[in-house]
Amino acid sequence: MTGYFLQAFIYLAAAVIMVPLAKRLGLGSVLGYLMAGVLIGPVFGLVGSETSTIQHFAEFGVVMMLFLVGMELEPKALWAMRHRLMGLGGLQVGLTTAVITGLAVAFSLPFGVSLTIGFIFALSSTAIVLQTFNEKSLTKTDGARNAFSVLLFQDIAVIPMLAFIPLLAIPELVEQSQVLAGSTGQHDNYSLVAHLPRWAYGLAVIAAIAFVVVGGHFLSRPLFRYIAASGLREMFTTTALLLVIGIAALMSLVGLSPALGTFLAGVVLANSEFRHELESNIEPFKGLLLGLFFITVGAGINFAILSDNALIIAAITLGLMSIKALVLYGLARVFNISGSDRWLFALSLAQAGEFGFVLLSFAQQQHVLPTELVQLLSLPVALSMFLTPGLFILFEKTILPRFSKTENKQHADKIDEQGSVIIAGSGRFGQVVNRLLVSNHIKTTVLDYQASRIELMRSINIKSYFGDATQPNLLHTAGISDAQLLVVAIDQPERAKALVRHVKMTYPQVKILARAFDRGQSYELEKAGADYVISETFYSALEMGKQALIDMGMSSLQAQQQRHVFLATEAKHKGNLYEAWLKSNEDEGHINHVRELFMNLEAALQEEMDKERSDS
Repeated sequence: MTGYFLQAFIYLAAAVIMVPLAKRLGLGSVLGYLMAGVLIGPVFGLVGSETSTIQHFAEFGVVMMLFLVGMELEPKALWAMRHRLMGLGGLQVGLTTAVITGLAVAFSLPFGVSLTIGFIFALSSTAIVLQTFNEKSLTKTDGARNAFSVLLFQDIAVIPMLAFIPLLAIPELVEQSQVLAGSTGQHDNYSLVAHLPRWAYGLAVIAAIAFVVVGGHFLSRPLFRYIAASGLREMFTTTALLLVIGIAALMSLVGLSPALGTFLAGVVLANSEFRHELESNIEPFKGLLLGLFFITVGAGINFAILSDNALIIAAITLGLMSIKALVLYGLARVFNISGSDRWLFALSLAQAGEFGFVLLSFAQQQHVLPTELVQLLSLPVALSMFLTPGLFILFEKTILPRFSKTENKQHADKIDEQGSVIIAGSGRFGQVVNRLLVSNHIKTTVLDYQASRIELMRSINIKSYFGDATQPNLLHTAGISDAQLLVVAIDQPERAKALVRHVKMTYPQVKILARAFDRGQSYELEKAGADYVISETFYSALEMGKQALIDMGMSSLQAQQQRHVFLATEAKHKGNLYEAWLKSNEDEGHINHVRELFMNLEAALQEEMDKERSDS
């Protein structure tokens, strides 16, 4: 027992140390788990032969991941993005698989092995790419949205790949496995279809899938209502695990992939009223087991193979990333992804992904790939993921500035009409401001650096221009020197602050209205020189609060009065909070003073509300 505790401590400690460090360095959590495994395995030798046994257990995290992926795939959402999903995603997977399969066949590998390698290398890392998009504020770009469509198709494509790979089994490997099982006395005692004729086996498979689909639709709701009525949260967690494990066991008993069954169950439950509760209960187990799976992959990397085949592994890694980037770049041209978004799309998906490890392990278990080849191919998959942050840095530091300068200069020359109000940012906030001004016959100049937004604005006959409003030359062309007002509705806080500071210093006569996300950014913009700052959710939250008071029994007139009291109390204390915030930036000792003032504000708010209710 002590040995198990020590091994568990080593795995968990490695994850706790390396994953936050990797995320802080911008490498992503998946690479953090892989590095943790490399350190405790090949580098320091803290874990040994038990790694492969733990990996079989940790693979259940993949089953849970596909269950959650299925729950995200609502039919309506899939139908809305069908063109990009099936066209762009389908072509990427199909073309990449075909090219890599052809190259593998050219190097004298059997067709089944070559096709499996094509499947593995066609996939990209959902975890790394989406996390990096979020960290670098690229999620709303056209390139990132198209990349998400491809990643979603890849996640779905894993299911038919898992179903098809066993059909490619190599007879020699199957025979060796059977001989080994016979010599060690191991037999599969947990199969319902092992000795059935083919027609009976087919009926058993159809019956199992039908049970998952029909049972998930009709039986899950009464079950979850019964559990919810008990009021015991731990029982809901137990039921969620029971559902996933039961379906995985059923699929295994009829010779199908457990991941296929849980994915189908997830799709069936995508519209269930218990969907979010299921996700919240399964997510922690999925994250822990997937992390453990990636640690075992890292621990299982054979450094001897890496050193003995360094040139081959480097060639496979660079060849893989080059082929995927070229295929993606070509598809970007076909689907009219332009400018820097085309490069973002191509470079962000050029690596192999975490599902590559899953398919490698699965192909080995199904006797499609020999162990030596699996160990060799796992290294290019890991190395391509390690190199992905470098591709994003290349895009951010080299490609994006070049395109920004070209595009901004080109569009700045096309600003042929100047308005008395310049609006920087045409997102949901800037659009509302612009519509209100234009409908009152006030001429505006709208600037945004996202081409897709500009196209949308132009499609509804709202004149707008592509360009980065933080660029002084573009602002000058837009007529900032003659403008009366600048509305700052940019998503990125640092860029918004820089724009406010530049305009206030260079054009002090221009009045600046700025949008903030929260109280902290509001103070930052006010310090930079904005004349009027509003938090984007403040008034909408007040309206929601007022409606909540009405729904709780308060009259509409009294609720409106309480809203006014809230606003007046906030305005009364705003100056003191701002001054305290300024001092806290200069001296950390004033942070406690800010907290004290905020608590005083809450106490004053409570007092004014009670007084108003008493007067009413």
